Amino acid sequence: MKKIFSLALLLFLFSQFTFSQKLAVLTQREQAELIDSWLDVRINSLLPQLMTETGVDMWIVISREYNEDPVIRTMLPATWMAARRRTILVMYQPKPNSPVETYAIARYDVGKAFKRAWNPEQQPDQWKALIDLVASKNPQKIGLNYAKDYGHADGLTYSEHQAFVNQLPNALKSKVVSAQTLAVRWLETRTEQEMSTYRHVQQLAHDIIQEGLSEKVITPGKTTTEDVVWWYREKIKEMKLDTWFHPTVDIQRPDPSSNEANRSFAVRPSEMTIMPGDLLHIDFGITYLRLNTDTQELAYVLKPGETEVPVFLQKAFEIGNRLQDILTENYVAGRTGNEILRASRQKMESEGIRGSIYTHPLGFYGHSAGPTIGMWDNQGDTPGAGDFPLHANTGYAIELNAVVYVEEWKKDVRIMLEEGAFFDGEKVTYYNGRQKKILSIPRMSNYLGN
Repeated sequence: MKKIFSLALLLFLFSQFTFSQKLAVLTQREQAELIDSWLDVRINSLLPQLMTETGVDMWIVISREYNEDPVIRTMLPATWMAARRRTILVMYQPKPNSPVETYAIARYDVGKAFKRAWNPEQQPDQWKALIDLVASKNPQKIGLNYAKDYGHADGLTYSEHQAFVNQLPNALKSKVVSAQTLAVRWLETRTEQEMSTYRHVQQLAHDIIQEGLSEKVITPGKTTTEDVVWWYREKIKEMKLDTWFHPTVDIQRPDPSSNEANRSFAVRPSEMTIMPGDLLHIDFGITYLRLNTDTQELAYVLKPGETEVPVFLQKAFEIGNRLQDILTENYVAGRTGNEILRASRQKMESEGIRGSIYTHPLGFYGHSAGPTIGMWDNQGDTPGAGDFPLHANTGYAIELNAVVYVEEWKKDVRIMLEEGAFFDGEKVTYYNGRQKKILSIPRMSNYLGN
């Protein structure tokens, strides 16, 4: 009897340990050092490739304090929370594939990469200092961050654009071009150093999600969906992480009169008390080391007498996994987002799957720059962002849903899934795997049988 009791105690303690153990989160100082080291690699190794690829030999990024261009936010050192006064960064590549010269037309060095190239005591006019630098380099194309298709690449304000162009000599005005493609390529491309950590970032998100969708947080009949949402917000802060959007938790339940599968994503789900037999869905993301996650998972609340998720729900879930496979099999370098969507939907429909695909780039921003592959409210072509081609070394939130009729519930169930993944030019790899089974609440693996 003592041996049995000891085994039970050990298993119980082990289950509690695995629930409570935490992945490492770096200190603020360590994070800053890592972010700045990554930025050095991006400036010195990645930027020359991208400027050569896009044919822009001078890139000028202009921002005023607290009205930051989305691009400049990724170029500031980790200890800068915002631009200072007017911060102007100039990147110049003398010839293709050569190192990029970097300058700051600002009162301060901007990190290690951008050294101050303006002395206000000698030249009080910041714009004149900028124009003098531009004229001395005589670039062929001057890229500015104005763009039709991407807000990420459209960070130059009207007044700053006018001030700059009005100062330019006529001979240089004709050389001004949109830096849209260069900005998108900068934002979407992941370096080897960033990728070495992205799995860890995604694993943090997975662990937080799974703890929230567990008996540690949820008491059926008492806990509401908003209770869980706010638990996630507190947990993120407790772990010294950030989020880029407010999470959602919603419910589908075996009530034929309800129609959750047709709920519009434009409407936040109403607060509901979580009950046995409910299928829970969460949409959740964190920001860590300037990288973002965007993840959706499902959990089922066991009814009395149940020891596992019903087979019929798990089979419905597997159709969602199949739709993920269909989509990622159509990731081919050079294809546009619209082409990937069309090919995936054609295969989806040929297999009799009802579903929607609304996958987006993921990286410095949760909804980041790169090829848009469908939208939840548009399953046709997306002009502009959908016409952007797929490149190697880019990240995505593989986001979609499959609608499956469940006979046992006499209704449609929507399997909503989203996982972070990386395209290396040949194949898609999930950063930290993907959900393959619906989570059970409680986790029966944590308990001993009779």
